[in-house]
Amino acid sequence: MEPVAQPLKDSDSLRTEVRVESYALKRCGCGSPTDKCPDLPRTIEPAKVNPDSTLVFDVRREADYAASNEVIPGALWKNPDKIDAWIGALPLTQDVVIYCVRGGAVSNSVVDRLQAAGVKARFIEGGLEAYKAAGGKIVRK
Repeated sequence: MEPVAQPLKDSDSLRTEVRVESYALKRCGCGSPTDKCPDLPRTIEPAKVNPDSTLVFDVRREADYAASNEVIPGALWKNPDKIDAWIGALPLTQDVVIYCVRGGAVSNSVVDRLQAAGVKARFIEGGLEAYKAAGGKIVRK
């Protein structure tokens, strides 16, 4: 993007200010991190999740996480209510898969925030329940 020269309002007309418009690019290449990207899928089918080769985050609400003894192997729990505390630590160069109990409101809101921040994130369609129904590997926490 080319710099745009604009006269300063509070000085003589010979001085100019150079303002460069900048914005963050999402990993998919979209120019606006606030728009939903049509090219980056939001979901992944439960049967296609491979926790051995994918970075997986459990974003179940704290009470749901505490009430369950099951997790996807290698998944790290991240409190969705405290996303601002951990969103900046996620990699922008690696695929990320998230899941909640059923792949509903929690996964949708978290994936929106992650994709807007430039993270290549998708959530498991149907959440942990669909992953288990598809024969996905589960371990006790």
